[in-house]
This record gives sequence, C-alpha cells and structure tokens, in this order.
Amino acid sequence: MASAGKAVLRERLLAARRSVADEVRADEARSVTEHLAAVVSSGSTVCAYVPVGTEPGSIEMLDELMRRAGRVLLPIARTIADGSPVALQWGEYRPGQLVAARFGLLEPVEPWLPATTLTEASVVLVPALAVDRAGVRLGRGRGFYDRTLVYRDPQAPLIAVIRDQELLDELPREPHDVAMTHALTPGRGLVELGNASDGAARE
Repeated sequence: MASAGKAVLRERLLAARRSVADEVRADEARSVTEHLAAVVSSGSTVCAYVPVGTEPGSIEMLDELMRRAGRVLLPIARTIADGSPVALQWGEYRPGQLVAARFGLLEPVEPWLPATTLTEASVVLVPALAVDRAGVRLGRGRGFYDRTLVYRDPQAPLIAVIRDQELLDELPREPHDVAMTHALTPGRGLVELGNASDGAARE
C-alpha cells in the first residue's frame, strides 16, 4: 500500500477512535492497566508513553507501571530546524510532574536522557494506530519511533498498545520498519505476534 493508502487508513482508524464513547474508552483503559501484570517485573525499567486524546491507556497505566517496575521512561519528541524528527530522548516519569509539550503531548520535566537509554528498558510500550499479526505497526507517520527503536535491547519485548479492533491481519510494510513482538489490547491482553524476526513495523 502506498503512503497515500496509509494516510487513508490512518484517518479511518482515528475516526473510529473518535467515535468511541468516553465510558467505553475509560473501561478499556482500566483493562489495559490490569493486563500490565503480565508485562513488567519488579525492579525493571519500562519505556512507555503518555496517552493523549483517543490513544488507549491512561495516566493510571503509568502509575501502575511505576508501582510494578520501579522506573518508567517517557519519550521526548523533538525536531531539527527543517522540522525533521530525530530519535526520541527519554525522561523519568514522576507522578504529577508532566508538562505540556510539542505535538499536543505531555512529557516529563528535564533533565532528559539520550535516545540510547532505550537499551536499559526490559519492556517497551509503543503507541500505535494498528498492528498486524506479523508485528507490522502503523503509527502516525512522523518517524520518531523508526529512528529510536534501533537502540532497543533485542531481548526486550516491543508491545504496541491498541484497541481490540486495531489488531489487523495485514498492514503495509516498509524496509525501515521495526517489528513489534506483541500487542496489548483491552480484551485480549498480551498477544504474541508472529514473524517478528522479519523486521516489520513502526511509525
């Protein structure tokens, strides 16, 4: 599927998310948080993200990760002068200390850590609009995660957090994509994805 086709698919998925009732979204966020017990272990570092808008998850998800893992890192998205994205930096999550940032995001206050800090994570939770059975992920198209996931620990699960309806049979794949190893959905919990070693998906 060409980039134009991906843009249409993104808009369709975003429209579907916008149509979800607030109470359903809240129930799904609680379910995702409950499933985290299968994802993290005590004394570990987890890279996650702050859900904004219609993204699955919640601040409570981050608090639960803190309780279970002990250390949660959140992405810092920046661009160079021409607007091109660079690899994500990371900031330590501190409850109640998130600030408004670019792209409508929330992020930790400084100091920030370099992109290579991703190697310290035993689990990486990745925002996604959809993911397929082979691990191909559809993001928002900006490219931040494409540039960042090359620093991951190869043993660390890469988990796309999505709604149940966003686990699809097949998505377009590009050579630079990095495969997700799992999906985390409200109804199915943690789902192992096949063919992750092929080098599929990411924003």
